[in-house]
Amino acid sequence: MKSLLLLIAISTIFNTEIMAQNEHSAISQVRIRSGVIEGFQNSENGLSCFFGIPYAKPPVDDLRWKAPLPADNWAGILKTKKFGPQPLQANVFGDMRFRSDTMSEDCLYLNVWTPAKNSKESLPVLVYFYGGGFVAGDGSEPRYDGASMAKKGIVVVTVNYRLNIFGFFAHPELSSEAPYKASGNYGLLDQSAALKWVQMNVVSFGGNPSRITIAGESAGSISVSSLMASPLSKNYIAGAIGESGAAINPTMAPVPLDEGEKEGLEFAAKSGFSSLAELRKLSTIEIFEIYKNSGRFGFPTVIDGYFYPKTLPEIFNVGEQAQVPLLLGWNSAEIPGFAFTQGPYTEENYINKVKEAYPKDFEEVLKLYPHGSDKEIEVSATALASDRFISYSTWKWFDLHRKNSSQLVYRYLFSKIRPPLVDKSLEAGLAGGTVKKESYAPEMPGPVGASHASEIEYCLGNLYLANEYAWAKEDFLVSDTMLEFFANFVKTGNPNGATLPQWPAAEANDLTPPVMIIDLESKAVDASDDVRYLFLDKAYGN
Repeated sequence: MKSLLLLIAISTIFNTEIMAQNEHSAISQVRIRSGVIEGFQNSENGLSCFFGIPYAKPPVDDLRWKAPLPADNWAGILKTKKFGPQPLQANVFGDMRFRSDTMSEDCLYLNVWTPAKNSKESLPVLVYFYGGGFVAGDGSEPRYDGASMAKKGIVVVTVNYRLNIFGFFAHPELSSEAPYKASGNYGLLDQSAALKWVQMNVVSFGGNPSRITIAGESAGSISVSSLMASPLSKNYIAGAIGESGAAINPTMAPVPLDEGEKEGLEFAAKSGFSSLAELRKLSTIEIFEIYKNSGRFGFPTVIDGYFYPKTLPEIFNVGEQAQVPLLLGWNSAEIPGFAFTQGPYTEENYINKVKEAYPKDFEEVLKLYPHGSDKEIEVSATALASDRFISYSTWKWFDLHRKNSSQLVYRYLFSKIRPPLVDKSLEAGLAGGTVKKESYAPEMPGPVGASHASEIEYCLGNLYLANEYAWAKEDFLVSDTMLEFFANFVKTGNPNGATLPQWPAAEANDLTPPVMIIDLESKAVDASDDVRYLFLDKAYGN
């Protein structure tokens, strides 16, 4: 009995030391549901950092291609001072930089930056999901660093989730063995599990579990739209931020389960495997090599009746999504016009491509995306390519939520063109970073707007971590504005602040809803291009 009392006394003292740190010092040890973790204090910014925290069991061996399970408890102190392994992935985009030093199927870890001095501060929380087309990415990328946002008084979390064949492979045998009788969507289920983990544990880092805002860019933004719609995650969310992307046709919308299962069966058969048992016997590397050699760009998400009960338009149209404030937008030149014209910006080529894509409506398209000069064709082709790629789907998300929610909805257009690269032997990559310029590659025309993913370092305050670009004073001014908008929204559900341009919310039936143009001179204007999206809305049948 004396031994038991002694253990209780020691445990009480230990936990008190962990949870009641001196209020003037950063916290470096906290107790979460699974055990005690130890991070580190950043003396330069006063933040406490905890990297590589397991939020679920490793999805390996018998847990491969299964919904994530809660992490096991541990005894003693778990060191969380370095980023966990990045999800297994190929070098798809060539321009992603990671600060994790390993890659593994065991990848379900998250990272926390907190300004809190103790667990009682109840700070707002931002959970950020990386982009990369559900085939690449990692929460350790410098552009997603949480320090600048955390210094605004916010607990910031980045999350790793499964990718490509490990994260989205559907198969009839997998569906039959799952308790919810479906398969695929494992990466999205990881995100939902991470949100639940944050809700249960963030108070230990000084965060408020009822003030969790989720955010992401590209596939991360698609994830945010999906998490808003899913019954598994929508109740953990107090606000949402989407940067370029929503899971709405034509942008990586979920397909029927049987269609996803058929793709999985065909993949397995072409790889020489007739059963799930054969696939399960393969090692991580064997499966990954088979996937890479297939030439596939990932697998589709599926309407599984579990994470996705219906399509996003069906869910939003009846108001079944998370009823929370939403801030979203896209960039002014998401993708080059060549993605549409597949050739020179000449009138003949442009008109022919429009007729190919819209044989019945080409005259209307040519009015919406005019072609009066070579420069106008370049601008119009860029707009059309960008709309078809990702801008329209983001607009549709915006339109659905403002019409089927009483919550505030804010829309932006990021228009700041990045400065030139410092190293002239490099060129901008597809995912926001840089790649080596091929000596034989033709000189590309200068940008007509802000490219896909280029806003990330601005909105998260991380220009200083992307030294490939020759940032000027004006870039830091734009970043200060965008970071402040986002931080205000995380804190209050409203981006406005005393020193910022006024950003009006969109009304449900406004035909020209306000758009915050984020540039050197940020200002709200009435939307002038929504007629394009109304046309595409009919074309895509959403």
